[in-house]
Amino acid sequence: MARRALKLASLAAAASGIYLYGNKFVDPNDFGVVRVGRAIATTAVITYDYLTSLRSVPYGSEEYDFLKSQIKELFLSFEDTPLGAASLAQVHKAVLQDGRTVAVKVQHPKVQAQSSKDILLMEVLLLVVKQIFPDFEFMWLVEEAKKNLPLELDFLNEGRNAEKVAHMLKSFDFLKVPRIYWELSTRRVLLMEFMEGGQVNDRAYMERNGINVNEISRNLGKLYSEMIFVNGFVHCDPHPGNVLVKKCPASGKAHIILLDHGLYQVLSESFRMDYCRLWQALIKADMKRVQKYSQRLGAGNLYPLFACMLTARSWESVNRGIDRSPVSASEDVEIRSNAAAYLPQITQLLNNVPRQMLLLLKTNDLLRGIESALHTRASASSFLNMSRCCIRAVSTYQRSKSHSFYRKVQISFTEALSLWQINLYELFLWLKGSQLGSWVIALLSRTHHSTY
Repeated sequence: MARRALKLASLAAAASGIYLYGNKFVDPNDFGVVRVGRAIATTAVITYDYLTSLRSVPYGSEEYDFLKSQIKELFLSFEDTPLGAASLAQVHKAVLQDGRTVAVKVQHPKVQAQSSKDILLMEVLLLVVKQIFPDFEFMWLVEEAKKNLPLELDFLNEGRNAEKVAHMLKSFDFLKVPRIYWELSTRRVLLMEFMEGGQVNDRAYMERNGINVNEISRNLGKLYSEMIFVNGFVHCDPHPGNVLVKKCPASGKAHIILLDHGLYQVLSESFRMDYCRLWQALIKADMKRVQKYSQRLGAGNLYPLFACMLTARSWESVNRGIDRSPVSASEDVEIRSNAAAYLPQITQLLNNVPRQMLLLLKTNDLLRGIESALHTRASASSFLNMSRCCIRAVSTYQRSKSHSFYRKVQISFTEALSLWQINLYELFLWLKGSQLGSWVIALLSRTHHSTY
């Protein structure tokens, strides 16, 4: 059954391949350094395949009608026009014979064979550039492509990732991950539950549908803090096309729908603990610990630049405390201009940090882009959620390494106290920002003055 789905859906992908890079389906987030080369090569292959293979199957001919009838045996309906397309695959909406509406993700023809050539070509080009410019330090791009691309091409691996993260984050009732239909899936075709909604950076969509923008931003931060600091299993492609939001008509709750689970980063325990402690130091503006844990993560003497890259804040803001104030327009301009000025040092840093850090930096940037679009960037609640996850992660690690019952109790008590302090501070911030809080503060102020 799955093989049949592969053949029929692959036919549909090839037949609609002409849509691949039409303006309707281009997502600017797909155009990273690696994806540009891959997209160009894949487009050429698909175009050639379309012109040579499908020319012999004229639209409306008996053979064309026969192939369409084969698709109809598996699907009650199958939309030829893809919902979206990228360099590796495209997604079609379909209805199975039993009435289930599904999303059919189909890998483009010949991508498997072409991908190894893409990587080889990229490696050769980078080696040439390295010979001309000895200081060029981007060979890690090839290493990452060699490691990640085979995983992205295996749709069964993507299905396993989806199920793993859904189980891992099952306590978050606002998270929805499409169910995988394994009996109809292969390495090149993935059938899953069809889910739709507005893109997570579409503030206008949320306002039209009565979705609280701050709640979405806060919950997205919770998801990624849990993945990074607690579980060490991180969805690394949260561009707006892969993160949707929708209000449930029955409950009225807003759901976050997480799609495209092909690219995940697994963090080692030692890396995760250093990263947790670094963020704790950044939030507390503890510069000695910022230096210590930045250097443990490979930053060396460039730890101030590393801290600025992680937080997307100026060094002055990092020293003052990144939760003290949001990013100002002048600070944003300063960051952008300094990025160009410090390009050699940034290149050196990217070459020295653990490979696990590279995808996290990309993920951080994508999440910040979403926050900027929603106007929720650098909100205090996001740092509070990160602090909670860091405290829980470090405490769990310390308990696992302790053999003393008394020490475990002590760690648990310290953890509970720290979490209680964060809850208290969050309550204070809520009261400060609410009308009730203003009334209470004013009343206390009058009471205070009346005693003198």
